[in-house]
Amino acid sequence: MDFKRTQNLHTIILLKDVIRKWWQSELCFADKNGLVIDWQTADAIVPPPNDFCRLSLFSKEGFRRCTQSVRVLHEKFRGSKKLRGALFHDCHMSFTIVGAPIYVDNEYEGFLFVEGFARQPISAHDGELLKSKIRELNQGGTDLDRALKRVPVMAPPDVDKLQNLLEFGATEITNYEAECAKQVETLQPLSSDLRALYRSESLVGSTPAMQEVTALVAKVRNADSPVLITGESGTGKELVAKVIHFSGARRDSPFHAQACGELEEKLLESTLFGHVRGAFPGAVADRRGLLESCHGGTFFLDEVWAVPPALQARLLQFLQEGTFVPMGATHPRESNVRIIAATDRDLRELVKSGQFREDLYFRINIIRISLPPLRERKADLPLLVDHFLKTRQNESQRLRGLSTEAQGMFEAYAWPGNIRELENELERLTVLATDSEYVGAELVSPRIQQSVGTLPARPVFQSGALAPNLNDAVEALERQLIFQGLSRTANNKSRLARELGISRSNLILKIAKYGLCPPGEVLEAVEAGARDFL
Repeated sequence: MDFKRTQNLHTIILLKDVIRKWWQSELCFADKNGLVIDWQTADAIVPPPNDFCRLSLFSKEGFRRCTQSVRVLHEKFRGSKKLRGALFHDCHMSFTIVGAPIYVDNEYEGFLFVEGFARQPISAHDGELLKSKIRELNQGGTDLDRALKRVPVMAPPDVDKLQNLLEFGATEITNYEAECAKQVETLQPLSSDLRALYRSESLVGSTPAMQEVTALVAKVRNADSPVLITGESGTGKELVAKVIHFSGARRDSPFHAQACGELEEKLLESTLFGHVRGAFPGAVADRRGLLESCHGGTFFLDEVWAVPPALQARLLQFLQEGTFVPMGATHPRESNVRIIAATDRDLRELVKSGQFREDLYFRINIIRISLPPLRERKADLPLLVDHFLKTRQNESQRLRGLSTEAQGMFEAYAWPGNIRELENELERLTVLATDSEYVGAELVSPRIQQSVGTLPARPVFQSGALAPNLNDAVEALERQLIFQGLSRTANNKSRLARELGISRSNLILKIAKYGLCPPGEVLEAVEAGARDFL
C-alpha cells in the first residue's frame, strides 16, 4: 500500500488538521510490519506537541522504546483479523496510544494512530515519575515542569470522538484502496482500447503532406529520441503524440500531457518535477511530478515555447542526463521518459529573440513532424467529414454525409481553427440533424455561412482556379466532382458511379489516381478496379 498517496487524501488531510487543532496531537501511520512511516528518518519526524514524547523520540534509547510501544499495538492487530475497531495501549512513558487497523481486500496493511496523551490529569506523583524517566533517556534543556502542564489530556468523551475519527479514517483508506483497485482493473482493458483508438490509421488523410506524417510516425514510434511536433493550433499535435505512444514500444507505460502555457512558473515547476514537503508555503506533503510519474512512458509537453527560462535549463538537464531534482530536495532522481514537445509558434524566431534556449531547441528538435493546416489539405475533407460523422453520431441516427450545398460551404471555408474546429462543427451538426440523412446547408454554423457567402447549388470553379490547358482543367473538375460525391454518398462507390454515369471500376481507378483514399487503400483500389475490368 502506498502510504504517501494515502496521506494526500483530502479526508486524511482534514483528519490531521482536526486532531492537531482539537487535541494538539499528530496523526501517524504504521505499515503492516509495524514500522512507523514518518519515523524512518530523523528529518521526517514531526516533533510531537508533547515535550516528553519529543525528547524520547530524539534519543537513541527513547526512539527504540517508542517504536516497541507501537509494535505492541501492531501485534494485537496482526494477531486477529476480527479486531477491526480502535484499540488502546499505554506506551513506555505511560501515555496512551490509540490506533485503528487498515484492511485492504481483507488483508491487514497497517494502522493509523495517535499517541502521547493522557486520559486523566497527571498527579504530582506521576509527574515526578515522568520527569525521572525522561532524564534517563534525554538530558535536554527542556523545562520539565512547564512540559508537564502542556501534556495533552483527553476526557472520556474526547477519547470516544478520537476513536471514532480514527476508525472513520481507516474506513476511508480502505474504500479508497478498493476504488484504486477497481480503476486498475478498468484501465487494463482501457489501455488496449487506447492502443486500438490511437493506431496509425487514426491519422485521417490521403494528401501527400499527411502521407508523409503517417510514414514518419511509423518510423519514430519505437524510438526513444525526442520529437518536436509543429503546426497551428487545432491541427492535431496531441493526437499525433498519442499515436506515437500507443502504437509504439512504450504503449503499456503511462502517457501524460501538460500544456505549459496554462500554469504560472512555480506551479509548472512543481507539476513537472514535483516537490518535497516544506519546499514552499502550502507544501504539506511530498508530491511526485509528471516526469517521475511517467517513468517508462511518454510525456507530451505542449506549448513548449511557454516554458520559462529557468525551467528551460532544468528541462535541458533532464533531456541530457535523465535526472532531475524536485523542488526543495537535495538529491537527484532518475526517470526514463520519452519527451514529445509541440509548438504552434516558430521556435527559431524565439531563439533569435533570446526567449528560448538554442541548446534546448536543438535537443528537442531531433525528429520533427510538421502538421499542415486544414486549408492546405482540403482534399482530405471528405475523409475527415466521414470519419467525424461516424464517430459522433449515435446508433439511432442514419446520417450519411453532407448535402452538396453544405459540402460546398465546407470546401470554401478557410477553417482557421483547423481539425479541432471541423470536429466541433460536425459534432454540432450530428446533434442538430437528428432525423436527416444528409446535413443541409441551413444547419451549418452562421460564422461559416457568413464567411463563404451564398454558394451556387452546383459546384463550380472560380476562373482563377482553372488549369492553363483543357486536359488539366477537365481533370481538376473531375477530381472535384468525385471529391464532393464521396462525402455526399458517405463513400458509397456504387451509388456515386451511377450518379456520375460511369462504371464502378472506372470510379475506383479515378479515386486512386486522384489520391482520394487513404495510402493503404490505393493498391487495394487499383487491384479492385482491375478485377472489375477483367
